This record gives sequence, structure tokens and C-alpha cells, in this order.
Amino acid sequence: MGEHMPFSGDGVPHSLSDSGGQKVGYERGLQKVFTVQDLVEELHPFLRKIFPIAIVENDRFLIYEPDPSARRYVFVKEAPAPMRIPKGVQAAFPIECYGNRIACVVSEDVFDSSEGYAAIFHEFIHCHQWEICELRLKNRLKVAQKAMQEGDHMWEINYPFPYESSEFSQVYSLFLEALSEEDADVILECRRRLKQSLKEDEFEYMVWQEWKEGFARFIENRVRNRLGLKENHSGSEKPFHRVSFYEGGARFIAHLSKRRPELLTKIEGLFYEMLIAR
Repeated sequence: MGEHMPFSGDGVPHSLSDSGGQKVGYERGLQKVFTVQDLVEELHPFLRKIFPIAIVENDRFLIYEPDPSARRYVFVKEAPAPMRIPKGVQAAFPIECYGNRIACVVSEDVFDSSEGYAAIFHEFIHCHQWEICELRLKNRLKVAQKAMQEGDHMWEINYPFPYESSEFSQVYSLFLEALSEEDADVILECRRRLKQSLKEDEFEYMVWQEWKEGFARFIENRVRNRLGLKENHSGSEKPFHRVSFYEGGARFIAHLSKRRPELLTKIEGLFYEMLIAR
């Protein structure tokens, strides 16, 4: 099916506890994950698998596991969050109290609209990356090694990348433009210039964000198209910032996959293809 498939989300009430202590109130919202999956799973093999969802409520995790055979989510655990998590959170990370298993972490408002379900499947892509190769790739990156030695667990968000550099801004702008125009020669030249002008850890950081967030956005936009939503292209405007790599990565992945479609499932190879700049 290639046509848009509009999907309308409904508001879901806050959770309550039944007499057995089981959390109720999110079942409708969680059940719609399977409905959306039916609409989008043909778009990419990774969309055929769904992951645990941890709903953040009053700084506590309400953790639900998928039961694919019954096509439903089952409440399995409630636990305090290890930090204050802002309302509107949309993330994916391993949860310590859940045996360090990866989960999609969201607040309850994610179920209020189709946009929220597109975000859930974006986070599921991150869950796939984690399961397939994320730690292995991180362990090979000097930028990640240095951050871990310094105890900087937020480096993916807080890394001091030289976004304000005039040289970087000029070349990355040309890179985005060349991707839009499918100008392979300019794309390649921009990658070479970026690798030459940036420090090694800066280039690694850029590619890491392009791969991790760019791939999730690339798939998210396929989902958005199927759900009749506007594609997400935030970050393409100047001044550049971390989210610019989400957009640049998504466009770069689209470019590379036209030549080598297998990279869309062999995502570890995709990372190295983005890193080598040739």
C-alpha cells in the first residue's frame, strides 16, 4: 500500500489502580500501537517488532511489555525513575530497575495524537539500534571512550560541537543542499571537507548523531507519510545545532540507500559507510 493512511489518536485518561494493584487507563492508547503497526510494518522490517513502553507518571515508570501473540501490552512493573523526567519525554534507553532492558520512555500525552504514535515508532528504531550494535559501535569511538572516562553520560546531548564555526556552517549547508539536489559529487566533496576540517572526535560525534537520530528520523518519516502526517524536517535551518544532524543524517541515509539498499537493514555497515567519507 502506497497511499496515505490517516490515523486519529484519542486522548487517554490518567492511570488508576484496580483492586489488584494493576495499572489501568492506558490500555486503549497502548492497544493502538498494534493498530498503527498494522498500517506501517511493511515499510521496513524493523517495524515488525515492538518493544516495552515505560510511561512516566509522577516521576515513576509504569512499564508495559508487549505480548505479540495476544497483540496487547501487559503491565509488569512500577518503579521510581532515577531522575526527574520532563513531561513530554520521548526517548529510548535501558532501564536499570527493569534489568537494563531497553524501552521506549514516554509521558502519557504521547497517546493523544497520531504524532505521538509516530514518535513511539521512532523510539522503537532506537531500541533496534541498541539491540543490534549501538554499544559495539560506541566502544570503538574515541569521542564515546573519552566521555565514559570522564563520567559524562550525557555526551550525546551536551557534546561541545563547533556548530558556530563559519567553515562548518558553510560546508554543512552545502551538504544539505547537495543532498536535496542529489548531487553525488558535491555530497562526497562535502564529506571529505568535513572530515578534514573537524577534529577526529568532532567528526565522530557528527556521524554518530547522523546515524543514530538520522536513521530513526528516516524511518519515522516513512511512518508519518503512511499516517497522513507532515514529514519532520526540523534542523535544516541555520544556525545549525544538534538536531541539524538528524536531518542531515536522514537525507544522507536516503542518498546512500539508493545506491546500496541493503544498508537500511545492515545498520552497522551503514554507520561505517557514513564514517569513511569516501
